[in-house]
Formats: sequence, structure tokens, C-alpha cells
Amino acid sequence: MKQTTFKPSLTKPLLAACFAATGGLASGPSMASELVYYPLNPSFGGSPLNGPVLLNSAQAQNKYTDPSVDASRSSLTAKTPLQQFNETLERSILNRLAANASAAISGPGFGLQPGTVETGNFIINIIDMGGGMLRVTTTDKTNGTSSSFEVAS
Repeated sequence: MKQTTFKPSLTKPLLAACFAATGGLASGPSMASELVYYPLNPSFGGSPLNGPVLLNSAQAQNKYTDPSVDASRSSLTAKTPLQQFNETLERSILNRLAANASAAISGPGFGLQPGTVETGNFIINIIDMGGGMLRVTTTDKTNGTSSSFEVAS
């Protein structure tokens, strides 16, 4: 392998030409400023307006899928139109039964009257707690479970 050496007589004019082409020091003094850090993430002091952008970016990059969510979605979409119609019909009938039960419970002026109302599957018991408060307890006849809440009359 042959070694190449530069002659000093050629090196100085070459450096001078490069220095002149780049502007050298003749262009004036150069200025510099501090580096300033501006956080983007709102959790670390950034603008709250960056939050949705960062969240959408993270969700777009997320490749993980929850298997339990996929199972519940497939059960919702797997219903036939007949099954969907039957569920809608059942909800409609239950709404009418609830309306009839509330009509039987309410007195004049749509106020609740203390007492007990029985339907085919439920016992609705209304108790006057005093001070204008009523407790409504609904008991399922088939398994005995109950649910209650209090309202101001």
C-alpha cells in the first residue's frame, strides 16, 4: 500500500480556499442562545391542549387487544334479528308493567302512598320513614332477593 503525504505548499492554499468559501471569520461574530426545554406532555408541565393529541398517538400505536373485550363484543353481535326483537319486546313489556305498578302505588298528585303492591314476580313495599322520606323495597318472589332505595315524598 502506497502512503500519500501532503506537501505543505499545497495544504495552505487549500485551507485558505475552504476558509474563504465558508465565510471564515469575516462574516462577524456568531451568536448563541441557551437551550430551553419545553415539555409536551401535560403530566410534566406541558400544555393541556397536547393531551388529546398524545392520547390518540398512543392509542394508534397500541397493538394490545383485551381478549375479554373481544368475547363480549362477539356475544353482542352474534344475536340474530329474531333474538334482538324478542329482547326489545321483553323490555317493552317490563316497562309497561313498571308503569302499571307505579300507577298502583302513586296516589293523587302522583305522590307515593305507603303500602304494599304485589305483581306476578315482585312485592313492592313502601314504608313511611317520617320527615317526608319513603323507603321503597322491591323483593323478587322467585329467589327472595330485594333492593331498596329512599325518596323524598
